[in-house]
Amino acid sequence: MMKKLFLLSLVALLFVACYSFRGISIPDGVESAYIPIYLDNAIGAPPTLHQDMTEELRNKVRDEARLTIVESNPDIQLEGTLVDFRVSAEGARPGDQTSAIAALNRLTIVVAISYTNLLDESGEDKWKQNFSQFFDFPASQTLASVQDEAIEEIVNDINEKIFNKAFAEEW
Repeated sequence: MMKKLFLLSLVALLFVACYSFRGISIPDGVESAYIPIYLDNAIGAPPTLHQDMTEELRNKVRDEARLTIVESNPDIQLEGTLVDFRVSAEGARPGDQTSAIAALNRLTIVVAISYTNLLDESGEDKWKQNFSQFFDFPASQTLASVQDEAIEEIVNDINEKIFNKAFAEEW
């Protein structure tokens, strides 16, 4: 019996240690979050990108912060706007005598996020910040040929930055 209790205690300790090593710092009393569908202010973005980005952030907050996603009476609120979706030429290489040719193209996505801890009576636990990430691809390829991979990587990176700002800032 003592051996089982010791093993159970050890497993519980390991679980708590693994969770706290992640560096997550959720304010006291926070159990729920409201993350409405992002506004879409980005010209040329795929039509569902703002919805897809919202769902990915909701999943991350639900799975990693263990918060319940709610529509009313949340403890925290994360609102977002898809601000920019653009492809630009980068890394010029020599062309003929009068021009240079882009060697790389860069897809950049920018999201503006507003965070508010609604349980904070002082009203000081809030912030607004833009988060951006890019994906470089050879100029010989079209955006259409790399778009799915690029968006997936960019969205994962942006959501990691948002999550860290909201729940792991001191780390």
